[in-house]
Amino acid sequence: MKTPRRKTKSRNHQNAHRDENLKKHLAQKKNGVYLPTYNRKFINMYAIVEIAGHQYKVQKDQQIYVNRLQDAEGSKVTFDKVLLTDDGKNVTVGAPAVAGVKITASVVQHLKGDKVIVFKKKRRKGYQKKNGFRAYLTELKIENIG
Repeated sequence: MKTPRRKTKSRNHQNAHRDENLKKHLAQKKNGVYLPTYNRKFINMYAIVEIAGHQYKVQKDQQIYVNRLQDAEGSKVTFDKVLLTDDGKNVTVGAPAVAGVKITASVVQHLKGDKVIVFKKKRRKGYQKKNGFRAYLTELKIENIG
């Protein structure tokens, strides 16, 4: 029969350290409400938008890579299928899309993604297949949410 392991000093020290952090957090109580450790008003507005069949979480001035779009480099693109918006105070969920909200982006460039190598093998059968794949992508810069 094994004897149960005892807690070491280091474990007790970790618990004490955790309790100190909890006390600091609880000290931020204001008007009966615990404030989060970060300041909510500095969070940028973000949105979840559907682009070319995929959903992306985007913020202003963010650069994202999406499946190749037909638009020319340097052109402006608008996406109106916005599924969710959050401005730091209010979260708006669409059913299925939020009405009146559009995402404006500019096409920075068209490029190819990193090479993905697909290698298939069945051992002892002499069967090997090697195939490479590079996705065609478009780099977008989000200019405006609203």
